[in-house]
Amino acid sequence: MGSIHEAGQIATRDEIVQSVRERYRRSTQSEKSRILEEFSTTVYHCKHAMRLLRIGPSDKWSAPRPSRRIHDAAVREALIVVWEASDRVCGKRLKAIIATLAAAKQYHGHLALAPEVA
Repeated sequence: MGSIHEAGQIATRDEIVQSVRERYRRSTQSEKSRILEEFSTTVYHCKHAMRLLRIGPSDKWSAPRPSRRIHDAAVREALIVVWEASDRVCGKRLKAIIATLAAAKQYHGHLALAPEVA
């Protein structure tokens, strides 16, 4: 996964990409094909290697993911009742109809929600 530098150290992937990127940018089309062939067989898949050498690594994945929403027991129970009433529809579709279903369940007396839960 790495190449040997002059100092005898094993290079990280980022160092390999940076050194090959400079050579790739200065080369002709036929040289680029050869460089890409060598690079993609040793480090990355061909299409990903092309993107890395052309535009560099993406920083969009470096940010930490937001924490998951944690619902209290009352909200969770209401969600389960509405989800069961919808015949366990997927979350994407449930999100679209949850307000209508919750209101209908409350109207018919099948669900009693506190104002802050509703």
